[in-house]
Amino acid sequence: MSLGALAALIAALAVAVLVLFLIPTVLSIKKTAQSIAALSDLLTNELKPTIRELNQVLAELKTVGGGVAEHTDDVKRFMAALGDTGTQLTSINRSVGLVTSLLNQAGAVATGAKVAGKYLLENYLKRKLKGV
Repeated sequence: MSLGALAALIAALAVAVLVLFLIPTVLSIKKTAQSIAALSDLLTNELKPTIRELNQVLAELKTVGGGVAEHTDDVKRFMAALGDTGTQLTSINRSVGLVTSLLNQAGAVATGAKVAGKYLLENYLKRKLKGV
């Protein structure tokens, strides 16, 4: 055997050993590529609709937040009006109390005048009947 043939034989053996070790590696890389393709499909099919739904939810939350901000002013105005109403009711209550007090006093004066008038009338009639 010549030196060239021996070198060719060693090279052939080295290539054969290399191929034997590369085949499992290539198969593993192929499985990894298939897994990545499956993950990509999963992300495309599952994640994109989920992101779309999340964007819709965020848009709805922005709308609700804007509505709440608009109604905050309404609530403030309502509370101010409610405070004014309470103040007015207090004033009305005070006025009704004063009128009630005046009516009670007027009733007492009227009763006093009635009693005094009756007393004076009775005394006058007694004097007239006695002939004074």
